[in-house]
Amino acid sequence: MTEPRPSPVRITAAGVRMGMDAMWPLMPGIAVFGAAFGAAAAQKGFSAAETALSSGLVFAGLAQMVALEGWTHNWTPASLLALAMLTFTVNMRHFLMAASMRPWLGQLPGWQAYGSLLFLADNNWAAAMRYHAHGGNDAGYFVGSGLITWVVWLLSTVAGQVIGGGIPDPKAFAIDLVVPAFFIAMLVPNWKGRREAVSWGVAALVSVAASYLVPGWWFIVIGAVAGALAGGFADE
Repeated sequence: MTEPRPSPVRITAAGVRMGMDAMWPLMPGIAVFGAAFGAAAAQKGFSAAETALSSGLVFAGLAQMVALEGWTHNWTPASLLALAMLTFTVNMRHFLMAASMRPWLGQLPGWQAYGSLLFLADNNWAAAMRYHAHGGNDAGYFVGSGLITWVVWLLSTVAGQVIGGGIPDPKAFAIDLVVPAFFIAMLVPNWKGRREAVSWGVAALVSVAASYLVPGWWFIVIGAVAGALAGGFADE
């Protein structure tokens, strides 16, 4: 008796709707994060249109936050290179995420496979891979889950920019602390013990020292490399 062949990989409207429905419980968190980015962008001088372009074309919340932290109105080749390296490093995980989807999305025509990857984000990647692991084969699930995330992210960042831009003194409402607070919140769940204490401590000390010695935002790259090396030695 022959086993039934799996259904061909396609993008269907039903799959898109299924993916969108699966993401709704996560959208409040995405909206809050997006609004925080928009408010911080307003304080950096971004207009609503510039904020929308950043969110619509880049669509990478963590990288956008990193870029915002390093944003300046006096650009130099060194500062541009540092910012490019920072965002590249932050987004390197997307190479692995996209590669893990190749056995599935690779069966689509090229324009559909690569086009759908424009909606790749951490939350919809995890949901789509879980759906596929349980036998789902409709690539529309991935597209739909990414599409709704993109729409909510775009709208919430613009809303945050409009609200944040109308606050005359952002420090009075601690809006200037949004980006540092976000990164601290990202660190806390990853605490596992001594290895993190060593690597984080070294990264903090080296980056602070480098900020006084090296112009631009290279201190972030230098601190990250130092922390990674310290963490590696701490394991030995």
